[in-house]
Amino acid sequence: MSAAAHDPEPSVVRLACVDLEHEPDLGQDAPVGPMAWAAARSQAHAAGVALARPPIEVPLDQADRAVLAGPLVARTALPAFVTCSVDGWAVRGSGPWRVVGRVLAGDRPRPLTEDGTCVQIATGAMVPEGAAQTVRIEDSTRDGDLVNGASRSEPEWRNPGDEAARGEELIPAGVPVTPGVVGLAASCGYDTLAVRPAVRAAVVHFGAELLTSGLSGDGRVRDSLGPALPGWLARLGAAPEPPSAPVEDVLDAHVAAISRRLHDGADLICTTGGTMRGPVDHLHAALDRLGARYIVDSVGVRPGYPMLLAAVPRPDGGTALLAGLPGNPQSAIVALLSLVAPALDGLRGRSPVALPRVRVGGDIPGRGVDTHLALVRLGPDGLAYPVRHAGSAMLRGLALAYGFAVIPPQTSAAQGDEVPLVRLPLVEGELP
Repeated sequence: MSAAAHDPEPSVVRLACVDLEHEPDLGQDAPVGPMAWAAARSQAHAAGVALARPPIEVPLDQADRAVLAGPLVARTALPAFVTCSVDGWAVRGSGPWRVVGRVLAGDRPRPLTEDGTCVQIATGAMVPEGAAQTVRIEDSTRDGDLVNGASRSEPEWRNPGDEAARGEELIPAGVPVTPGVVGLAASCGYDTLAVRPAVRAAVVHFGAELLTSGLSGDGRVRDSLGPALPGWLARLGAAPEPPSAPVEDVLDAHVAAISRRLHDGADLICTTGGTMRGPVDHLHAALDRLGARYIVDSVGVRPGYPMLLAAVPRPDGGTALLAGLPGNPQSAIVALLSLVAPALDGLRGRSPVALPRVRVGGDIPGRGVDTHLALVRLGPDGLAYPVRHAGSAMLRGLALAYGFAVIPPQTSAAQGDEVPLVRLPLVEGELP
């Protein structure tokens, strides 16, 4: 990393700290900013934590992709009883052994009380009390009621607690539920899991210039964020509503569009456009009218600078988070990953996600006092390479990118430097 890589954030950066641990005072704060990028992410996560809805219990078959609201604790030892690991014979004393029964998985066997006796046993079956060894079926011969054979050096069974002791924490709270977690929970005796409820997310698009079909032209452009944002939100863990038509550029229409989503109970509203203070930028005025309180009002990051996060009261007495994303498409995605992603983690009960680091395969310039999020692709050599077509209004580079390299203020990155990486929320099969 070039000179000044360890310099502190510029002194002009001020933080808008909002205490949301208690019911927030939703009166309007005076805007402050821009906020340092890392601090803005931290504030967004804290706001999400403060406004997370209470946990709910769901059946195991409905828990996949939810987030654990509490730790998964073993309700029983795993395994719960001495469990045979092979098909063969559970024997007592020296051989040959006289066969006195059979034990299948699901049976509760009688104890072996006499030396020189055995029971046929299946993998997964409960080993009878009194058994000293197991003999594999392939290591034995049977002649009538007598079995001859040799056991291995160690008994081939699993003892109670080999995998987990009763009361042991297996998975901490905040971990997303996968089929593996569901299976583990079932093995521990759970019928339901306490999870964070789905985060209801809505998208509101501002801009009379936006077209929802056809080709751009005559001063109007095709809306590229409306069709894309629900997919990004879903990959970040939200439950997005279908996109609606763009909202006209008048204050009353802005207020009405946001109010409808608040009335519908949205936990998170993402707006696009209107985050500056130009002649048709009405988002700040709409937030004033709705009694919102800023958590973040602009961030020192390029692209994406004119972004915001606010707490807005809902008619039901709750509070929603509203993320104002810039209208330029790539800037909007920067804002999505900078503010919405950590806010969603907080709303879902997840801890802040530490950014991985990656070595860059080419020089990346800095952006002065602002953090630079530079689009990169991952090469076959594991290095992150800057991509072309990465302007704030462009999507071509984003479509094939792996994520954004984070270049801190007053620094740049040279080929071979290691930098933090904000990964795009891509799933298996979508990685470029």
